[in-house]
Amino acid sequence: MTDGVDRTAVEGLTVEHRTTPLGVDAARPRFGWRTASRVRGRRQTAYRVLVATSPDRLTAGRVDVWDSGRVDSADSVAVRYAGPPLKASTRYHWTVEVWDENGRRLPEAPTARFETGLLSTDGVTGWDGARWISMAGKAPNSPGAPLLRKQTALHGGRVHEARLYISALGVYDAYVNGRRVTVPQDGRATHELLTPGWTNYDTTVSYFTYEVTGLLADERQVTLAAVLGNGWYNGRVSENSVYYSADGNRLALKAKLLIRYDDGSTQTVVTAPGDDWRATDTGPYRADDLYDGQTYDARRELPGWTANGFDASAWSGVEEHDFTTRFPGSRLVAYPGESARLVPRWDRGPRSITVHTGGSDFVPDPARTVPDPARTVPDPARTVPGPARTVPGPARTVTDPTQAATATALVPVTLHPGDTAVLDFGQNLVGVPRYTLRGPAGAQVSFAPGEMLNDGSAGADGPEGSVYRANLRTAKATSTYILKGDPQGETHQDSLTFYGFRYLSVTTTATVTLTEVTARVATSALRDIGDVTTDDPDINQLISNVRWGQRGNYLWVPTDCPQRDERCGWTGDTQVFAGTGLYNADAVAFLSHFQDILIDSQRTYGADGAQFPWIAPGARYNEAVPASGWADCGVVVPWTVWQMSGDSTIVDRSWDAMTAYMDWIHARTGDTCAGQGAIFGDWLAFQVTSTQLVSDAYYAYSARLMADMARATGRTAETHAYEELFARIKQAFVAKYLSTEDGRLTLRSSLGDPPPYTPGDSPTQTEDDTQTALLWTLELGLYDTDEQRRRLVELLAQNIGNSADYKAAHPDSTRVGHAENTLSVGFLGVNVLAPVLTQEGQVELAYKVLHQDAMPSWLYSVRNGATTVWERWNSYAREEGFGPVEMNSFNHYSYGAIMEWMYESMAGIAKDPAHPGFKHFFLRPHLDPTGRITRVDGSHLSPYGEIVSAWTVSGSRFTHRIAVPANSTATLRIPTADPDSVCEGRTPLSHVRGVRHLGFEDGVASYELPSGRYEVTSALV
Repeated sequence: MTDGVDRTAVEGLTVEHRTTPLGVDAARPRFGWRTASRVRGRRQTAYRVLVATSPDRLTAGRVDVWDSGRVDSADSVAVRYAGPPLKASTRYHWTVEVWDENGRRLPEAPTARFETGLLSTDGVTGWDGARWISMAGKAPNSPGAPLLRKQTALHGGRVHEARLYISALGVYDAYVNGRRVTVPQDGRATHELLTPGWTNYDTTVSYFTYEVTGLLADERQVTLAAVLGNGWYNGRVSENSVYYSADGNRLALKAKLLIRYDDGSTQTVVTAPGDDWRATDTGPYRADDLYDGQTYDARRELPGWTANGFDASAWSGVEEHDFTTRFPGSRLVAYPGESARLVPRWDRGPRSITVHTGGSDFVPDPARTVPDPARTVPDPARTVPGPARTVPGPARTVTDPTQAATATALVPVTLHPGDTAVLDFGQNLVGVPRYTLRGPAGAQVSFAPGEMLNDGSAGADGPEGSVYRANLRTAKATSTYILKGDPQGETHQDSLTFYGFRYLSVTTTATVTLTEVTARVATSALRDIGDVTTDDPDINQLISNVRWGQRGNYLWVPTDCPQRDERCGWTGDTQVFAGTGLYNADAVAFLSHFQDILIDSQRTYGADGAQFPWIAPGARYNEAVPASGWADCGVVVPWTVWQMSGDSTIVDRSWDAMTAYMDWIHARTGDTCAGQGAIFGDWLAFQVTSTQLVSDAYYAYSARLMADMARATGRTAETHAYEELFARIKQAFVAKYLSTEDGRLTLRSSLGDPPPYTPGDSPTQTEDDTQTALLWTLELGLYDTDEQRRRLVELLAQNIGNSADYKAAHPDSTRVGHAENTLSVGFLGVNVLAPVLTQEGQVELAYKVLHQDAMPSWLYSVRNGATTVWERWNSYAREEGFGPVEMNSFNHYSYGAIMEWMYESMAGIAKDPAHPGFKHFFLRPHLDPTGRITRVDGSHLSPYGEIVSAWTVSGSRFTHRIAVPANSTATLRIPTADPDSVCEGRTPLSHVRGVRHLGFEDGVASYELPSGRYEVTSALV
């Protein structure tokens, strides 16, 4: 109900799904906005978009760029610009007028802005002669990162504004007038990490745009400088890619600094061969690699080299890089989203520091140890994020985790040669350590990150308490710092690499005092837009693990692991987790950009230029072989982004690539309606499904999604074609896999081969009636009769239940070795397990599996101390030790796909596929029949505003707090024993104005809700 005051406002204005973006290269940008209102039933009936060159022209009759006129429409997502061509490097201001359901114009929306980029892709137009330049005479892979600089006089008067357009072959840190270029984040400036990110350089390179006006203030000279690192362009990660060279790739910089003066004149500073640009590799950046880490020698620092007045006359010159002749078709494009950057609010300080002595047989020194007070899983609700510090020394021991998370000082810890300090930050994360040291010049300090500590169990690679690093495989992953001997202390953080870690092992070649260490968090998932919390601390920890796994692996591209010698854009992981990722974070632009990379990769690395590959961008694991579930990412991601955002642009942009992929499968398998094959099968499952069944199911899944997308985008002929394809695949599937021999239905999931590669201790024998096969058969409706459906549900429930009778009846099954109510799915079954159980009426079983902490289960890792999601269900156990090192990541988000179900079925915020973007959605919480969870708070910032679904059960009373955003509607399905007991306050909900009662069935009362806030109660018995 409202308080009688209309506080309706238009807010959340975006361009290209971003707020006040720089460097927009879309010819027809997409506008979006939200209407915030506590008024029930508030909805938009018309809009008018105004775009002008200055805010004071955003009024009727004064608009000088585009006035859409009043458009009678409820659209507020992806509204296309339709004015005259936009100019490059130009700031535009815009706003929107909105009319409500009463035809009344709402209060004036705020003025927003966006700025175009260079509006070109050829690397020439708009660049004013800027070229790719490299340090002259520097051989690839020779020691030392290139440092490049140019100083020039400012020709005009007062600087009005300045923009930097910049890219690199490799990665860059950019400086203007001695200060590193920063970006805004959470109301403050922060640094990016590894710009311009990772693409298929032979086809696409990204550039970024920066506002640098403040860096030129009160200066009559300007110095543009950059450090270049190898990044993905020149490292082992790119082996087997088109642009990779065994002899190494030369790094290069391309930049244009555009300066506009108050008098209207302009000046540009560009990268080009000539005496004005100077370069050296003698600086402190001695080595950098994404896998191996970074070496920084502070003795080699060149004070002032990025600022005006530095004498670089002894440096080398620069020369033009041969990139444009080597890859003449490569496009230079504005990055369409937000960069990966350091997010200070998530930084972590050490929760414990232990100093060990004795070399390889070190033992803890009790006098120099601060234990983690809990050594158990912290309660996220009590953990305060930030640059935490714990205090070493028995007299300063911190015993309360909340104090450890908010302490402000780190008493110095002095290390001698032979000592090893082990720091525990309490959270597995991705980023770089920032540290402050004091010691003699030439002392070398090594920071070796890891995700776990060794214990006395099997698989440990060192003494108990040391940092476990065997699972890094060949990655050296070490931050090495050589001191210059500053008695005031020296502070450093790497910028040309990244690490995945919870722990740091610190050793030194001379006596050094460590005064401060912070684990700095880097991510592309910059803004959380959804959350689920419960009154069950184990489930809350699992949710925290999922979120931290996403932060760590959403780094430029959605990766598979951040710690070992891999860190690639595996497409199977991406598509399985996409729904969860979009519920959790503002990731529409991020995943849309990845889809562009995937389409690039399809043409270069996919079989026949049509198959979506299993990895993107191209990297060391490229191989054009059948990979259903991974290749289908090219269809699943567009569908998921469209469903979550309400913007079908990604569908249209991907259509040709998606149809090429589907046509390619048909060309391979023809009228058999079989899938392409699935080399990974249901990766790392504890019950093996034949790869062909997995492939056939995913072929059907992609066909269904293609029909859905075709229908939504007006492709009538294609809709019918894909509906018919799905029907034929279903017919072939039923005939092949559903057996009724002896009058008993069997799903023949053993029919075919297991995955050809099953790492470690994974089972290798296919079985019938596997969980993954049953789940996908039910999810897609791959059966003929309702009786078959019921039997398939029974088989699934029996398999998961795994009773003694079931084990006795299936003595050869891998299920015999596991507890009741455990899962046995791998990567391709994990995201459909709980949803299918729920839709098939097995909610109690879904919750039993969620609460299970025996292996394999989600809470097994929580019980064993995990703070992120693991790659393997059995990556580690206190009893059994470490899992196989060849495939054992402790930060691997795929299994975190369960969180999509937590949003949709536990909290009850479920999208309606018929109305993408939550224009209409379902509020359908499913209570926990086990009784362990009695409170759930869920929220998600949809394109229309924040959706809230928060419920509690107290005795027989159910209370549900709801928020339905303006300009959207929801169908509420509320559990109750008596529909007459469903009330808002004392008023039956069916009598509340605007609410429509839809019916009562199977203990659920249904209502259609207009927008607004509600608190509803019902009787459960």
